[in-house]
Amino acid sequence: MIQPGPLNLITDVPGILVGNAEDRDVRTGVTVVMPEDGALGAGVDVRGGASGTRNTPALEASDIATGAHAIILSGGSEFGLAAADGAVEWLSSQGRGLALGPRPIPVTAAAILFDLRNGGDKDWTGESPYRRLGIAASAAAGPDFALGTAGAGYGAQAGQLKGGLGSASVIDGSGLVVGALVAVNSVGSVTLPGSPVFWAWPFELGSEFGGLEPPESRPAPDDLGPFHEAKIGANTTIGVIATNARLDRQAARRVAIMAQDGYTRAIRPVHSPFDGDTIFSLTTGAMALDPDGPLGVARVGALAADCMARAVARGVYEATAINEVPSYRDRYDR
Repeated sequence: MIQPGPLNLITDVPGILVGNAEDRDVRTGVTVVMPEDGALGAGVDVRGGASGTRNTPALEASDIATGAHAIILSGGSEFGLAAADGAVEWLSSQGRGLALGPRPIPVTAAAILFDLRNGGDKDWTGESPYRRLGIAASAAAGPDFALGTAGAGYGAQAGQLKGGLGSASVIDGSGLVVGALVAVNSVGSVTLPGSPVFWAWPFELGSEFGGLEPPESRPAPDDLGPFHEAKIGANTTIGVIATNARLDRQAARRVAIMAQDGYTRAIRPVHSPFDGDTIFSLTTGAMALDPDGPLGVARVGALAADCMARAVARGVYEATAINEVPSYRDRYDR
């Protein structure tokens, strides 16, 4: 039986922790996904045309390193990549990383989204806030964390609605656990044109994002619905898939590739020239796949895609407004 985990968060995957940190004046934030003992395997897939990432080559299948100590998602566009510096500093201070020198060297990767036009105070002097936020998010990592206007989703916008941080999980009858986390800052819309129904409605479990039935009439194939002014590099949806399945590097990357279909099911349009859509994958390796081999990997990937679609909808559903952009509940009075 397929059902959400106890928290319906990515942290339902045993050993996965998440920390958020925000700067409300700057209207931005950082989210750190941290395997307690380091991930056995990690992968990444980038589909958008305007991505901003750090260390993604280190997660390629041909690289020597096999896992990761943290994945960092951040607002701030290029400035936000400094959040990874803070996370690396904190992890090393805690003794987490590769023992190759006088201090541990954490293996991390990061992706950023654009939230520099949301009206916050972006006129900082000296060092940007992101290194500090990376440290704070790392120190805050735990099993429970806020959704919506939180962490990397604090300053996000999804189409013409307030974007946000979303998460969801699924457990099957065998004990396989898959979790998704996402910061939704898409140029495309997450709801059907002229409707409060999420594109992800077929994948909803319970009423985790409102429980609405779809309208009787379907939108026209060329009706993309409203989305805000598009500028190259000014949008992006960035996320992480985690699982307790035992996957090697190549299989972990395949799961990240398949999970991108979750974006496709939840956002329209997606993977555009204006977005930098990226998904990382982490596996703790606690559970052998049944069936083993490619069929088992395909099952994990299919669950990951559905779980990611749910996480996208939850991120927008749980968000609250920080400026004139309405939240989902503001607009639809729910």
